[in-house]
Amino acid sequence: MQHKIIKTLEFDKIKNLLLEHASSPLGAEKIEALFPSSSYEEVVRMQEETDEAAQVLRLKGHVPLFGIYDIRRHLKRAAIGGRLNPQELVQIASTIHVSRTMKRFIEGITEEETELPILTSMVDRIAVLTPLEHEIRNAVDENGEILDSASETLRQIRHGLRGTERRIREKLEGYIRGKNAAKMLSDAIITIRNDRYCIPVKQEYRANYGGIVHDQSSSGQTLFIEPQSVVDLNNQLREWHLKEQQEVERILSELSAAVAAAGGELETIVEILADFDFMFAKALYGRSIKGSKPVINNHGAIRMFKARHPLLPADKVVPNDITIGQEYTTIVITGPNTGGKTITLKTIGLCTLMAQAGLQIPALDGSEMAVFKEVFADIGDEQSIEQSLSTFSSHMTNIVEILKRVDDQSLVLFDELGAGTDPQEGAALAISILDEVYKREARVVATTHYPELKAYAYNREGVVNASVEFDVETLSPTYRLLIGVPGRSNAFEISRRLGLSPSIIEHAQSLIGADTNEVENMIAALESARREAEKERQEAQELLKDAEELHRDLQKQMAAFYARRDELYGKAEKKAAKVVEEAKEKAEEIIRDLRKMQLESKANVKEHELIDARKQLEELAPKLDRKPAAKAKKQHIYQPGDEVKVLSFNQKGTLLEQTAGGEWLVQMGILKMKVKESDMEYIRPPQQKQPEKHLATVRGRDSHVSLELDLRGERYEDALLKVEKYIDDALLAGYPRVSIIHGKGTGALRNGVQEFLKHHRAVKRIRLGEPGEGGSGVTIVEFK
Repeated sequence: MQHKIIKTLEFDKIKNLLLEHASSPLGAEKIEALFPSSSYEEVVRMQEETDEAAQVLRLKGHVPLFGIYDIRRHLKRAAIGGRLNPQELVQIASTIHVSRTMKRFIEGITEEETELPILTSMVDRIAVLTPLEHEIRNAVDENGEILDSASETLRQIRHGLRGTERRIREKLEGYIRGKNAAKMLSDAIITIRNDRYCIPVKQEYRANYGGIVHDQSSSGQTLFIEPQSVVDLNNQLREWHLKEQQEVERILSELSAAVAAAGGELETIVEILADFDFMFAKALYGRSIKGSKPVINNHGAIRMFKARHPLLPADKVVPNDITIGQEYTTIVITGPNTGGKTITLKTIGLCTLMAQAGLQIPALDGSEMAVFKEVFADIGDEQSIEQSLSTFSSHMTNIVEILKRVDDQSLVLFDELGAGTDPQEGAALAISILDEVYKREARVVATTHYPELKAYAYNREGVVNASVEFDVETLSPTYRLLIGVPGRSNAFEISRRLGLSPSIIEHAQSLIGADTNEVENMIAALESARREAEKERQEAQELLKDAEELHRDLQKQMAAFYARRDELYGKAEKKAAKVVEEAKEKAEEIIRDLRKMQLESKANVKEHELIDARKQLEELAPKLDRKPAAKAKKQHIYQPGDEVKVLSFNQKGTLLEQTAGGEWLVQMGILKMKVKESDMEYIRPPQQKQPEKHLATVRGRDSHVSLELDLRGERYEDALLKVEKYIDDALLAGYPRVSIIHGKGTGALRNGVQEFLKHHRAVKRIRLGEPGEGGSGVTIVEFK
């Protein structure tokens, strides 16, 4: 694919927009090298990469890529035995931290049953270099200063150095606070000259202090003297500084050697992080243009739904449906100037380049893009109707080069084909060029003013007319692409609306040939038919909308009906139950009276007669059946072992065997009796309650929760979210105290974390760490 096409279709501007979403120089470097691929397999892979990154952004909204550095030069220098400086080591530790964070981030998403095969394979290649990161962090702070904790020797040296400095200052402060200090000293300060502590003494009092003169003022009236009493101490201090420098160099050499030992793993980390940054930059750009992943094919088919030019404002550009490569391979677009024909060409070409570069395209989901071996474009920004011969020659030179290379795997874009010369010759050339490209089976989109090309599209199979719509009422283009309808010049209509005399317009129309009039009338009929079809489609959509609303209303009414029916059934059941209860109470009262009569008058009333009387009273109770007749139970075929209910005795039993006459021998408790099928009701055995498969668990002291949370390198909002989750985990683990490492920096992260902890209900108190705990870079949290 030619580099010229990148500039013509403004793909370089897309790359500039991509650069705004890169998080590191590594990602920016890959964006700078981005070029559309002509390999189908590679394009599919790149689109899958971008889609996975976009999926992560949809789920999480962000990725923790802040803090990546290009450490490749550091690694090369360490590999040949060079000593890295503290700032380079800090960059290496930060890059390791980002790789570890990204590994944990992607693994966390995949644990939620989200498949990310490409990203998963990438994080699997990331080596865990946490020990090296901690080794560097323990020796070098974020500002590149070597910490006392780098080694025990360095700690002792600095302890001696600070003690010597303290003694020097005490002696010198004795001089500047003495009773003669105001007279003999130019100023009551302690200063440093040539790395040695001095005091400013007036010239005339030099002999009062002795020692060494290291400097003097410009006037010569002030001498910066190192008094004799502190010379030895300054010498000791110099020795301490030399020892400190030697120890620091030793520490840096050891760390550089450790970096060199892990050079291979670090190079792989840099490579993967560069790919991460590149992938997510593409996904972020796709989100910014509301793009979608196109379906990729290798048979030259393009189908874009509501496609937009990505470099135009989304609120101003008019989206269009564009299809080519299936029913037809050539589109001829006609229409007035400034109507959007050139924008349509650039939209097709630029979206093709974006898709072949692995970028999402500004179109709806389901759009389809082809992979072309070559994309050619002859597009000029000159829209004047008076084009010079040199312009025509320039366009023709470009077209000649295109025709030398075009084949069936090419996309060709012609803007104002054949313009700049005699209309008849230009039209003939345009038709001949289109025929040649069409015979080579390339995909072609051409714009033109020539009316002859409108008829060309009708006479060629595989060629279709298209136009950009023009509103004669407002005398302005709508920028809508109409495939299948050729454009009209609308010159007469525009002139009439602008007030040109009708007689002049009629005379002009009489001068046009009959063929031209027929074409214009045909176009007008097509436009009228299209408007009528759109009107009918809109009416059908309104009818469908009304039908859907009616359907929703009926559903609501049915739901209300069933709710009302259930309510009435419930009231009826309560009322019936009350009647039955009253009847039972009345029956019990009657039986009590009968028994009372039996006891008092010794009436001949048998107990079984009383039972029969109670049973007859109970049978008077009404039976409620809420089941619709249409849903009556299917007749059950009884088998031995079935559990049934004997209706006449209101008792449960088990079928033993079938006897003659359609009766069954039923076991009811200790009784066995013959019962007819009509007096039985089948009972399904109750289902066994399944035990719960998942038991709730609460994390206790055995949970793997660290005693410290490292927030260095995190964004402010992400850090607060991590603190909140970590406090909950620590409380569940039963820890009485934890440490939160936020670093020193500007203090914004420390203040935000401490403000959050002050208002947490489970926090008893917080404090900054002691010197041995990390100092002001650590907050100690104690729980209630």
